This record gives sequence, C-alpha cells and structure tokens, in this order.
Amino acid sequence: MSENYSSTVLKAANQIKLVLVDVDGVLTDGRLYYGNSGEELKAFDIQDGLGIKLLQRGGINVGIITGRTSTLLKRRAEELGIHPLVQGREDKLTALNELLEQMDITLEEIAFVGDDLPDLAVIRRVGLGITPANGNHVVASQALWQTQKGGGNGAIREVAELILGAQGKLESLLASYQ
Repeated sequence: MSENYSSTVLKAANQIKLVLVDVDGVLTDGRLYYGNSGEELKAFDIQDGLGIKLLQRGGINVGIITGRTSTLLKRRAEELGIHPLVQGREDKLTALNELLEQMDITLEEIAFVGDDLPDLAVIRRVGLGITPANGNHVVASQALWQTQKGGGNGAIREVAELILGAQGKLESLLASYQ
C-alpha cells in the first residue's frame, strides 16, 4: 500500500466485514439544499459510489446509519445496493446494537465513518472508527483514522482503498478496470 497507515489502523482494517457510514458530512459535504417547492437536495460523490461498489466486490458489506430521513437517500442506497439502511435514528449506538442482534458480526469487524458528535459513541466502539477530513475535532480525536478528503468529496473512496488494501484485495479489484 502506498499510503503510510499505522500498524494499528492496518490491523483493524484487515478485520472489517461491514462498513457503516453516516450521510450528512460523510456521503455528502454536510450542506442541506432546499428547493422552492420544499424538496431537499443532496450531492453525492461518484468516486465514493465506486468505492462502495469496490468494497462490495471485495466481499465487504456497506450500510448506513443516519439521523435524518429522506426519500432521495433511499434511492441512492438502492442504486448502490447498500443494506442495511437505517434512517431517522439520532441514537446511532442503539441502532448499531440492534444491527448486531440481527447480523452475524462482531464490533471488531465493523468500521464506522462519522463526522460529528451524534457519531461519537459508535466511532468509539467499533473496530475501526473513522472520520473524514471535515470531521469535528472532538470526533477526530476519538477516531482511529481520519481521511485526507472531506465528506462528499472522496472520503469513502479513501476508506474503501484503505480496507481493501489492508485485506490484500485492492490490486486485483483495480486490475479489473485495466
């Protein structure tokens, strides 16, 4: 791997089977856009979408836990085959614990990417807590790793490359594009 990751980060990334992400500030830049007709708009980064697909092709599931609820997020999750999709959950740790009861997975096998205080409890408990470059400073101090790119601007692609690289899967997945 070309990046300089700590051995702690690489060891944690090697165990990941599920990547859970927040939406606003992680899959998007955190800004909310409202149209005159009341519609809500969000911009998603296409490179993040490919990062999610790479994770899935590498045998790693990708899910979402978010405090807000939106139809457009449901559409984006369906387009990318993201499951589980947990919306409208301010208490993300409770949502995580509910997922643990439903899935055959341990905390050490989960990465969570979050950017702000509602994400902190989950970031502290999973095997690989991550925040994007634009993550709140308190969250960044508790995350095991921080991306160089911001939310909505390629942070999830960085996460995908870290995890797939640590698991020795990245090169073969990238080779399929050559």
